[in-house]
Amino acid sequence: MDWTELIVTVASGDIETAGNIAQMTVPYGIYIEDYSMLEQEVREIAKIDLIDEELLKQDRSHGRIHIYISPEANPAEAAAFIKERLEAEKIDFSISSGSCDVESCLTSWKKYFSPLDVGEKLLIRPVWRDDFDPRGRVILNLDPGIAFGTGTHETTRLCLEALEKYVRSGMKMLDVGCGSGILSVAGLLLGADSALGIDIDEMAVKASVENARLNNVEDRYTGVLGDLADKAEGCYDIITANIVADAIIMLSGDIEKHMDENTIYIMSGIIDTRLQDVLSALPETLEVTDQSEDNGWICLTAKKRK
Repeated sequence: MDWTELIVTVASGDIETAGNIAQMTVPYGIYIEDYSMLEQEVREIAKIDLIDEELLKQDRSHGRIHIYISPEANPAEAAAFIKERLEAEKIDFSISSGSCDVESCLTSWKKYFSPLDVGEKLLIRPVWRDDFDPRGRVILNLDPGIAFGTGTHETTRLCLEALEKYVRSGMKMLDVGCGSGILSVAGLLLGADSALGIDIDEMAVKASVENARLNNVEDRYTGVLGDLADKAEGCYDIITANIVADAIIMLSGDIEKHMDENTIYIMSGIIDTRLQDVLSALPETLEVTDQSEDNGWICLTAKKRK
């Protein structure tokens, strides 16, 4: 059955706001084309200066947001919602639509996802890519499907870097809002003894279990469908929550019951404008011990006060 592809074109300076609006229309992610900082990003991420000629021809002044909508999700309603919100934000835009088969809609982004170094130890390898040199890094095989978490987004990278810093052998891990399972799998590959991943999206849970299998850690990983930490019992040595500020704020009231005096709690997905809201919501018994930032996104690490 054909899906609908909506393509929203806006000025590059409006991509972040428009992307946030688009993300509200579908639960399974969007795909953004933004070439405004092409050369800088290629140097920083790929560490090379040679760029494909076709990429160099792309429009730098505008970006395109691709939204894939299943037939039963009412594409017309989604388009109307996006139009209304963009107009409210006074953003100039154009919207085009077309149909695509489900397979091409869900996999078209794969050609842009390359093996990626994260931190000092990890290399994220899309399972369909064999052209990589591990250079002694720990390889994390990943097929995210339509679940969030490829390692390319700042929030996930910040979490992975924190895990690399804090995970120790034998740790018991809780991953709230596990998405693709990338954080759980990384924690296990870095030495954690077990990991429980929880997500409200059934497809995300299935993806996380499959990614555990791809990395031969399925015997130490459990994926559970549920709402935040409701399915967790007892205390954990390390807890990750790479979600959004509002969800972290909601979680703050319950997270303590899963922490002991040595638990490390890593929070990410916090845009800098919401940092103070998150800090204010944390229980007084917790203290922030570490904070990192990348492109306006914040990752916090907290522990119980002594």
